[in-house]
Amino acid sequence: MTNTINFMVGGEAGQGVQTIGYLLTKSLARYGYQVFSDQDYESRVRGGHNFFRVRASQSPVNAINENIDILIAFNLETIALHRHEVVTAGIIIYDSELIQNLQGSNLLNIPAERLVLEATGGKQTANTVLLAAALAICGYEFASFANLLEEFFGKESAEKNIKAADSAYKYVEARSIKKSQYRLKPIGNTNRMILNGNEAMALGAIAAGCKFMAAYPMTPVTPIMEYMAAKSKEFNMVVVPAEDEIAAINMVVGAGYAGIRAMTATSGGGFCLMVEGLGLAGMTETPIVVIEGQRPGPTIGLPTRQEQSDLQFVLHASHGEFPRMVLAPSTVEECFWSVEKAFNLADKYQLPVIVMTDHHLATSYNTVERFDLTRTNIDRGSINTSNMGEYQRHLFTENGISPRAFPGKSTALVVTDSDEHDENGHLTEDPAIRTRMTNKRLGKMALAQEDIQSPKLYGPEQPDMILVGWGSTFGAIREAVDILNNRGKKIAHLHFHEIWPFPKDTVKEILADCPEVFVVESNATGQLAQLIRQETCIQVNSNILRYDGRPMIPSDVIMALHEEVK
Repeated sequence: MTNTINFMVGGEAGQGVQTIGYLLTKSLARYGYQVFSDQDYESRVRGGHNFFRVRASQSPVNAINENIDILIAFNLETIALHRHEVVTAGIIIYDSELIQNLQGSNLLNIPAERLVLEATGGKQTANTVLLAAALAICGYEFASFANLLEEFFGKESAEKNIKAADSAYKYVEARSIKKSQYRLKPIGNTNRMILNGNEAMALGAIAAGCKFMAAYPMTPVTPIMEYMAAKSKEFNMVVVPAEDEIAAINMVVGAGYAGIRAMTATSGGGFCLMVEGLGLAGMTETPIVVIEGQRPGPTIGLPTRQEQSDLQFVLHASHGEFPRMVLAPSTVEECFWSVEKAFNLADKYQLPVIVMTDHHLATSYNTVERFDLTRTNIDRGSINTSNMGEYQRHLFTENGISPRAFPGKSTALVVTDSDEHDENGHLTEDPAIRTRMTNKRLGKMALAQEDIQSPKLYGPEQPDMILVGWGSTFGAIREAVDILNNRGKKIAHLHFHEIWPFPKDTVKEILADCPEVFVVESNATGQLAQLIRQETCIQVNSNILRYDGRPMIPSDVIMALHEEVK
């Protein structure tokens, strides 16, 4: 096998594109390959054009390449749209009895419906036949694939799929179909996990001790709620599918007030509705975690597509001024650790913490090493341990953080108010107390700055250019930088994983003396570039932007720098 192989599975919604793409991803991971997979689907239940890209490598991989080595096509539209992306030595696998009158030396006909009809008496698993044929020509062992099918579908339900796969393997073998140049064999670590960003964030919440989640389903983060609901009994959690986003965040604020680790997850449109509840958490100094999954807007926009256009909104959402912290994981592994950290930050500083993800990161699969759970740590922050005397929920302290008491867990009466309040939590309109309370809340940000991870710099010392990114653009930028540096360039990569409070001193130090600075992000207005200028007075040289609803890929970065894509 060459170092990297790129697959694509394409067809209509309802043809099993996601299932087959996921099985392909799992198959490659089981052989020890590093895998990155993303999916592109329309906002409809049936029809339209969907595709699932799978990239496997012997080295770590965190981005997609648009070149296709093996295209598995369930319909003609897939071939028409993506044929030009197939490399010269690539293969298009299809059923010529369904897709007729095609010509080309790279076409491989597998009569999937006929084979599965003969093997099982039905046509429901024809997509498995095409996947099995792709694996067969790459030398993937049938027994390994059959074991995966049984594991995925269950022993009884897998029977037809295994028969379908067997028919494909026998068809390839009987006709001595030329084997692909892409050879698959077991290598390296076969025990890695395959997770997408949503699953990793749900696992991070569980590891952090989250016991309550309320959310209204919204692409791309609905699977977080679904995953946690499926695990709720096992981990003693309550998961509430709320009637709307307003109810969801207010339930979460209520749970946080009671001392429960609580969170919600939504997209930009849902976050709009949560803004007043976010302010309630800010005013009452209630720790909550919000996962905000970006997608193109405004309004409904492109509900199943990619964008990073909510940064400025999230930083400033709600009326009035109150502290918040914003994290932006860049990889599937970071999704786990960011959510775990978010709960500790929320409790420590008694404020809302927002974890920003996006459609690409939330729905893409990646091979990750098993998480070292000895690294997890639950920090509940400052807790009131005294039951003596009157408890002051908003007690003025040197660092602005008042010890918390939990209703029902002590004899203290815990009082707070959404109106401005005094130390006891009672409503007040005293201007001096108002000023002092505002300073108390906002003053926590100086302390919180110490817990924000500085952006990571990668690449040569004293570079001629620095590419800056945040969140899910990580893989595309990193690969582009490696490619260009291998050609003799001197380009570094600065990436933000945690954004607010903004680490301005580090950013100033890194960017101030670099001749050229380009900010790479998936939005139309360069929102991170605006933030850098606002906080450091550094004007970036240019932006590399993509906002067509598709994720940033390495070739986008390379071409924007007027370099040849090879």
